[in-house]
Amino acid sequence: MGARKVAKLQAECDAWNAVNPVGCDVVLTRDNGEQLQTKTRSAAEVLSGHSAVIWLDGVRGCYLLDRVRVSEAVAVAVTWR
Repeated sequence: MGARKVAKLQAECDAWNAVNPVGCDVVLTRDNGEQLQTKTRSAAEVLSGHSAVIWLDGVRGCYLLDRVRVSEAVAVAVTWR
């Protein structure tokens, strides 16, 4: 994978990490479309130079960062601050 692609993935992780601390409430969209309310258990990171991922409570393995979104309740609370 090219250096530009890795830099883009790292920038995506950095942007996520800047506003979403470890332990924040998120919703994961699983491969089958099911949505799971959970919490992050790591910062977002670039996995093996090819994917932006994050580790989640109660989930085996990591998921692509684009499959995870901040829970709406948390997003609303941040908006009102």
